[in-house]
Amino acid sequence: MTKKIFRVIAFLEGVSYLLLLIAVPIKYFMNNEYYVKLLGMPHGILFICYIILGVFFSFKEEWKTKTILFILGASVIPFGTFYIDRKYLKI
Repeated sequence: MTKKIFRVIAFLEGVSYLLLLIAVPIKYFMNNEYYVKLLGMPHGILFICYIILGVFFSFKEEWKTKTILFILGASVIPFGTFYIDRKYLKI
């Protein structure tokens, strides 16, 4: 498995998270659940893949515990995965 796969998953997870952050206010202010239902499951799957691949590459790259926690924690911060891609996953 290559680092390119992790980069793609990180990018898609970041985009899905940002789209979900837009969809949630639409759900509550416009009473339209469509976008949350559409984006929720793919985002959840991408999030889980990001975490699993992050742990996998932490062993492969021999990252320190602090780095691993930072990379995994970035998935819950808007634009966090894009920063991780630029700093740690750049090929």
